[in-house]
Amino acid sequence: MPSVMSRSPAQRSAVLARRIRLLVAVTIGYNVVEAVVAVSAGHAAGSTALIGFGLDSVIEVSSAAAVAWQFAGRDPQRRERTALRIIAVSFFALAAYVTVESVRTLLDSTGAEHSTVGLVLAAVSLAIMPGLSYAQRRAGRELGSRTAVADSKQTLLCTYLSAVLLVGLALNSLFGWSWADPVAALIIAAVAIKEGRDAWHGDACCAPIPTAGPATTCADQCCGDNR
Repeated sequence: MPSVMSRSPAQRSAVLARRIRLLVAVTIGYNVVEAVVAVSAGHAAGSTALIGFGLDSVIEVSSAAAVAWQFAGRDPQRRERTALRIIAVSFFALAAYVTVESVRTLLDSTGAEHSTVGLVLAAVSLAIMPGLSYAQRRAGRELGSRTAVADSKQTLLCTYLSAVLLVGLALNSLFGWSWADPVAALIIAAVAIKEGRDAWHGDACCAPIPTAGPATTCADQCCGDNR
């Protein structure tokens, strides 16, 4: 079977589009499960961090759904701008929620209880999300899809949140440092705002692969973090 690089530009685009749809489906499926587990465990332990993590999964599902909607059409490029705006709004919503909940947690004197389920979930997500984000970003860059690259950043942000959640829950369980998680989460909120601005302005990626002539990847003529 010929490799993706050995195919014509049109064939490569079709293969990469199918790959992105598969990655989006995996992202949505995992995050639905993650959201249910995190919100349930958060309510049980009284952890705003866990509940926030679960709601982040819901937002990530909306971002992935926007990419799925784009590539469900016959001409994904025509839907790209709208999909990018949906992803950007998802980032802004996440930043707003994390900021509000972090401040509330800092002002609340009641700490969350130990949550074994939360610790396991954060560790599993920390192991899975980097690879999934890399696969999304690579396929998106090769196809020249700004939305796929922007969604990969949403997945990567989930990795950061997983690390924050894991450290926060661990410090709270071991030392009773209930302030550790919300402080780190505020940093994540700042990152989310930056990524949202990039997605809104379409800075996630550059030119798409042409349908004729020499194959050109997004990485060949990109900006920002793609250089």
